[in-house]
Amino acid sequence: MAEKTKQPLDCTIELSTEAVLEQVRQLASELHSRRKNFQHITLDSALDRDLGFDSLSRVELFQRLERAFGVRLPEQMLASAETPRDLWRSLVSAGATGRRGVSSPAKPTVELEEMEGTPHAAETLLEMLDWHVLSHPQRPHVYLYGDEDEPEVITYAMLADGARTLATGLQSRGLMPGQTVAIMLPTSRDYLFSFFGILLAGGIPVPIYPPLRPSQIEDHLRRHAGILANAEAVLLITVAEARKVARLLKAQVDTMRAVVTPEELMSSSGIYSELTPQSQDIAFLQYTSGSTGQPKGVILTHANLLANIRAMGEEVQVDSTDVFVSWLPLYHDMGLIGGWLGSLYYGMPLVLMSPLAFLIHPPRWLWTIHKHRGTLTAAPNFAYELCLHKIEESDLKGLDLSSLRRAFNGAEPVSPNTLRRFTEHFAPYGFRARALAPVYGLAEAAVGLAFPPLDRGPLIDCIQREPFVSSGKAIPALASDSNPLEFVACGQPLPGYQIRIVDMAGRELPDRQEGRLEFRGPSATSGYLRNADATQSLFDGEWLDSGDLAYIAEGDVYLTSRIKDLIIRGGRNIYPYEVEEAVGDIPGIRKGSVAIFGTPDPNSGTERLIVIAETREEEPDTLESLQAQVYSVTTDLLNMPPDEAMLAPPHTVLKTSSGKIRRAAVRELYEQGRIGERPRAVWWQVIRLALSSWKPRMRSARRWLGDMAYAGYAKIIFWLLTPITWLLVVLLPSASFRWTVMRRSARLLFRLTRVPLRVEGLEKWPDGQACVIVANHSSYLDGVVLAAALPTEFAFVAKAELDKQFFPRRFLRRIGAVFVERFDKQQGVADAQRTVNTIRSGRSLMFFPEGTLDRMPGLLPFHMGAFVAAAETAMPVVPVTIRGTRSILRSGSWFPRRGAVSITVSLPIMPTGTDWDAAVKLRNAARTNILQYLGEPDLEREAPHVLKPS
Repeated sequence: MAEKTKQPLDCTIELSTEAVLEQVRQLASELHSRRKNFQHITLDSALDRDLGFDSLSRVELFQRLERAFGVRLPEQMLASAETPRDLWRSLVSAGATGRRGVSSPAKPTVELEEMEGTPHAAETLLEMLDWHVLSHPQRPHVYLYGDEDEPEVITYAMLADGARTLATGLQSRGLMPGQTVAIMLPTSRDYLFSFFGILLAGGIPVPIYPPLRPSQIEDHLRRHAGILANAEAVLLITVAEARKVARLLKAQVDTMRAVVTPEELMSSSGIYSELTPQSQDIAFLQYTSGSTGQPKGVILTHANLLANIRAMGEEVQVDSTDVFVSWLPLYHDMGLIGGWLGSLYYGMPLVLMSPLAFLIHPPRWLWTIHKHRGTLTAAPNFAYELCLHKIEESDLKGLDLSSLRRAFNGAEPVSPNTLRRFTEHFAPYGFRARALAPVYGLAEAAVGLAFPPLDRGPLIDCIQREPFVSSGKAIPALASDSNPLEFVACGQPLPGYQIRIVDMAGRELPDRQEGRLEFRGPSATSGYLRNADATQSLFDGEWLDSGDLAYIAEGDVYLTSRIKDLIIRGGRNIYPYEVEEAVGDIPGIRKGSVAIFGTPDPNSGTERLIVIAETREEEPDTLESLQAQVYSVTTDLLNMPPDEAMLAPPHTVLKTSSGKIRRAAVRELYEQGRIGERPRAVWWQVIRLALSSWKPRMRSARRWLGDMAYAGYAKIIFWLLTPITWLLVVLLPSASFRWTVMRRSARLLFRLTRVPLRVEGLEKWPDGQACVIVANHSSYLDGVVLAAALPTEFAFVAKAELDKQFFPRRFLRRIGAVFVERFDKQQGVADAQRTVNTIRSGRSLMFFPEGTLDRMPGLLPFHMGAFVAAAETAMPVVPVTIRGTRSILRSGSWFPRRGAVSITVSLPIMPTGTDWDAAVKLRNAARTNILQYLGEPDLEREAPHVLKPS
């Protein structure tokens, strides 16, 4: 007998297990129309594995259950429900609360007065928050929607107090300045407190998305393990329900010390120690969507973020009277920076709901705009498309969207059809076409890069297909063209930013010619964390490569494709987005679940064109008909048939956390012959994951033993050589003998410790002439490396503190070091004059112009001493780039590790004068030269693109 429970007053169907199962069976029969018998469905049938319900199917099921039984299901059930029994239990729990509508009064929850001023003088996010706390602590900052109809109001004071309490908990757990902390939380007050709490404690936040469903646990953890290992995260903040998942993750990451909840951190006792970050300190790490292989963590400093927020605000003319309504996830740059931090800066209220709230109830987004008279909102293209397909007209009665002055569409390819249909459909509800704003941005620019002019509305370029696919020329289409291409204008560069289009050789292209999009601007990242190869490929001189293909016409940027997604077949360029959208429109094909990619064909030397399309159909005749339609649609658009079109079950086409198609991952499945494989059971995934964690543990143990053995051996060699070298240098009467001993000892040290030392560019050395040598400084090994590698004798410029220590003083004085004072300005001037006199005497001087070293990768700002001395004496500056010493012996550690060292000697740079401007030019030229070969981020306080040329 079916279980029953008391129904709400306005319920039209009695709530029972059989009634719930009937709703599930009805939807399943619609999804799988060719299957006749669904009576086998039970309370314990798996929604995904047995019934094939994907995310959109779950949304439809939730909406039907809510309408049928007159209740609102908790949003988290969309992610956590695995069976109809889970849904039944949730319906029983929600049954007593009754139905809650989505429409609301048109007046805001609170009327806010216009704020006076903005924190323009703030140099960090913490200074920005402090400004608001001092100016108006009780002003509402966030209206946070959860399961209730009314929002929780979070003021600036509440945000600051909560963050400080959480920061105390982090510091009590030993968090040190500069260490990374991962945040794996849903949209909540805990997320807001955690982000600023990490900053207050001196840490670096690393936002990652929480797992959606247990069935995705294996892919979720394996993807995140690489991110957290790359970030060297020491703590993970997550919800209590995810701690089991988090512990499995912790086993995969060597640096992870603890997994904690916000509640545990905020209940910790201790005293908060205030820290003051600088504008060039890292504010957080944004890992790019769909990171696989070696993760790419975009380094974003406080200066980057504030520069981008100010540029976007200036372009959109934002002020505190605006209201931003957002459901965007806070682990994504569009939601975190564009939504939350932008609202925080300008003091405008942020009306915030979770992504699940929108996915379950798309009308709720629009009604929240109506209720709060929202003026700004943002979403990817799929959200606007979802509003067109998943909202019934009855849900829109009384809706008023006339308050919107900007609805941004970005973060994924923008569809011209979506723009047209959304504008037309919602015009009767007050939505104005000019409010819809396709935009372009990327994490490497903080978030925003190009916005359209205010009140212009979407601009769609219609071009001739054949010239574009064959030669990349965007020629406007004629009225007689039957099959043109359409691209959406994504705006013009923000104030202070520049965009250019270049060919594969780096030459800038004219308008209406497709090429690689490069940019520069005040928020451009300095690179990817611990990924020198990706950082090096990111930069083209002072320009950054976006990885996108585009063309410019009349100042507007038109994105055409990601470089990695472009398919080249038979000399033609094929762009996947248009074909994916068209195939997704075929009845029976799941819209938004089509992937098109190229795979190498060794026989033809070109790429095979593959189409993978999801469908719920199972009957052979229906599948054959659908496959023929896929071939036909693809051929009509491209004037060539695909090499293969495969129909696959739901969940085959993989996506990122933000809904983008992971074409590379789908291609990998195809090439491995795994298209259509059924997902493993959750229990089996957990067992496999737990067992697999032993492998990294064993590897870690072996690595630890090997590292310990090598460190011990290297220290023995060092302490055997050091006393002998020190004694000979101190006692030998001839300077040349002393240098010979030091150079041979240094080379012997590297040889015995098996550290390869590669030197390039010695042919550029200025023979027979004194010079000023400048090198980057990343390890205490740098001086030893230079002594071993450089072909001439030189005098080290050393800090005055070493002159006060017996052993360093005796050694350095015997090799002719010049000591300089770093803190006493008057003495420093006298020491600078001594360096000039040393150069004039015919001796070369060796400077580390950074003045200090740091454990974190990156080139610090250069001090001017070396370059002033070179300009004044008209001596050449020789830039020397050292790579590898930081990984062998990091600052703050005396634990040597295996590694290789390379030295690159660059051409000498002659001063153009003897004044300060000439010295600045020398500095800029030398620094640019070292950065070129270093492969590390630029930590200069001044953005790279404004460095003066030599």
